[in-house]
Amino acid sequence: MTAKRDYYEVLGVERSASDSDLKKAYRKWALKFHPDRNPGDKGAEEKFKEASEAYQVLNDSQKRQIYDQYGHKGLEGSGFSGFGGFEDIFSSFGDIFEDFFGFGGGRRSRSRANRGNDLRYDMQLTFMEAAFGTEKEVELEKAEACTECEGTGAAPGAGVETCPHCGGSGQVGRSQGFFTVRTTCGHCRGQGQVISNPCTTCLGQGKILARKKVSVRIPAGVDNGSRLRLTGEGEAGGYGGPNGDLYVFIHVEEHDFFKRDETSVLCQIPISFVQAALGDTINIPTLKGETELAIPKGTQPGEIFRLRGEGIPSLRNRHRGDQIVQVNVKTPTKLSKKQVTLLKEFASLEEGKFTSKLKNILKSGPTRAAN
Repeated sequence: MTAKRDYYEVLGVERSASDSDLKKAYRKWALKFHPDRNPGDKGAEEKFKEASEAYQVLNDSQKRQIYDQYGHKGLEGSGFSGFGGFEDIFSSFGDIFEDFFGFGGGRRSRSRANRGNDLRYDMQLTFMEAAFGTEKEVELEKAEACTECEGTGAAPGAGVETCPHCGGSGQVGRSQGFFTVRTTCGHCRGQGQVISNPCTTCLGQGKILARKKVSVRIPAGVDNGSRLRLTGEGEAGGYGGPNGDLYVFIHVEEHDFFKRDETSVLCQIPISFVQAALGDTINIPTLKGETELAIPKGTQPGEIFRLRGEGIPSLRNRHRGDQIVQVNVKTPTKLSKKQVTLLKEFASLEEGKFTSKLKNILKSGPTRAAN
């Protein structure tokens, strides 16, 4: 399977391109590779589909944000699969092709039913909530299917009728020489259907704005930038179309003591130079509570200890990482007279060892590079 090209490269635009830049670029390629202008040319058809898919993503702010952050894989994870064929393209971009060419592509107009908009919610979590997982309830204001007309847009007891002007196609045609130019039907606005008696609650839209509470289960191990998809929790589709999805973007607060490195938890523990020299067993915090850590004799400043399985679980395989503990040996700043005396005595005992080691280093001279 051939890897997909970068969408910005397909349209020949910069990553900072505006909506008007995108439309201008798409117009260029759509004009060049339109199937009606390249009959039987499979290469042109593929390029037309490629440019249409690129424009579909980059012209949608939510899809573009997902693509910019996660690329093609991110779009696949969000349920995006591109166009199935020319009918899908002309249904989605019917109005655009009228702007470009003065006709709707000679294809069938879009169905009245349409998918609802996807929604984004930014959620703030504490370090511990992200590490162990939690369940949150969020309140959203979004378009919901009208309960009065059950999303049809027609008053109870009334129905949706086929547009008498276009016969349900959503387009009307007029002859210009050898060509028939088709434009969007002004009576039904391209829907192919009309409502003679609209619902008074939603005014014929089939949707109303409402507040809804949604329960979101946060799995253990999420991190900054993690994205959760709740299928069908976006806005209601139009006239019986499917709901959009809700995307929850995770933002994790920093912790005062712990730091995170993928599934590892990092921390620093202060110990005295006596503990470092003589060894000790100390209690240290972990994500699950306190545990004992054995400090061996002669521990050096900055030395690392690893607590297996005390880190954060992986979202991929649930394997829990480790806790990495770095010890900082603290030098006392306020000493009693007795402590000073004892340290001086200790220093006098150690002086001979360090002096002898230093003499051996000086005696050996500088290291010479081999000829």
